[in-house]
Amino acid sequence: MEQVKKEKNELWEWSKALLIAFGLAAIIRFFLFTPIVVDGESMMPTLKNGDRMVVNKIGYMVGEPDRYDIVVFHAPEQKNYIKRVIGLPGDHVEYKNDQLYVNGEAMEEPYLDQYKSEITEGTLTDDFTLEEITQKPEIPEGYIFVMGDNRRYSKDSRHIGLVKIDEVIGNTNIVFWPLNEIGLIK
Repeated sequence: MEQVKKEKNELWEWSKALLIAFGLAAIIRFFLFTPIVVDGESMMPTLKNGDRMVVNKIGYMVGEPDRYDIVVFHAPEQKNYIKRVIGLPGDHVEYKNDQLYVNGEAMEEPYLDQYKSEITEGTLTDDFTLEEITQKPEIPEGYIFVMGDNRRYSKDSRHIGLVKIDEVIGNTNIVFWPLNEIGLIK
């Protein structure tokens, strides 16, 4: 009798431990961190197709991204996209002669240096102004302008328009797979 009671108690303790573990895992994944797989080449050379990353949701539930953050957001095609934040609310964005200008100031984009050095003809990024794309002189409150690092082959704000900050899931800068690529990205 005492043996049966001890086994029931042990089973109950194991059940509680498993429930707590699954509950914590669900909370962490839903509210704090979640994995994502890079699908496509729009962020090359920074990210490669198949890279596995951790999306940090902390801070995006209430705040807004910083310029150059790599963010994951819900895109119009019912997919999640991963792109780099180029413009923030209140910014005017334009590209001239392969140079990014935000509010009239030339901005450095060192993450594009590798691709720019490999170009044999033309520019990496075609010229455009925010007005041409959105018919707005500046990015309105609650929105951001995003672009992929592989500018010639990226479906980004130049095609899908501005992204609502509410659609941003979080930012990502940690690759955890493949093993030879583990680390922080910029």
